[in-house]
Amino acid sequence: MATLLHIDSSVFPTQASASRVVTEAFRKHWEEEHPQGTVIYRDLAAQPVAHITAEAHLAGFTDPATHTPEQAAVFAERVKLIEELEQADAILIGAPMYNYTIPSTLKAWLDNVILMGRTGGPNPSAKGTPVTVVASRGGSYAPGTPRESYEFVQNYLKAVLADALGLDLEFIVPELTMASQNPAMAELVPLYEASRDQALAAAATRAKQLAERLAA
Repeated sequence: MATLLHIDSSVFPTQASASRVVTEAFRKHWEEEHPQGTVIYRDLAAQPVAHITAEAHLAGFTDPATHTPEQAAVFAERVKLIEELEQADAILIGAPMYNYTIPSTLKAWLDNVILMGRTGGPNPSAKGTPVTVVASRGGSYAPGTPRESYEFVQNYLKAVLADALGLDLEFIVPELTMASQNPAMAELVPLYEASRDQALAAAATRAKQLAERLAA
């Protein structure tokens, strides 16, 4: 049975979150394709993981037999998150852009699961696992736009997820999500709606493609 690791990080509930709407659509299609499968869900806004501490960081580079009780406790929490990543057949991440980058809660999760010599390094333990990132943003930061140089979501996540962890990365990017709320962006509403519809269609297609890939 296939296992999906689903991570959401938007501070808004589904009905008000562009990223959650799309991850929910992906998950729905995934579950239709895998009715007997498992979904491990982490809502990082509702239940954030602990930010990395000196003890948790250093414990990753020392023999577990030498860990202090405090190191053992915090490292056990990291290992739990790492094992969820390693055991997943596919990963889904909602990564809205906040102030040009990812939410701090998502960064905290990444800091916990990136462990050189295990998930990172020459032979990353989750290498090849497909990961779909819904990278929503209020405006447009696409190549050729005035704010292209301010795009630190896709660039960062490619470096971390694809380059460091060796995951098979694909982005779904709903853009101009503030158009329906900001009067100054009213003329962009049709473009926002088109981007939203494309993202929902991409989520359905990606979920089906992964189901076929895992069944092969």
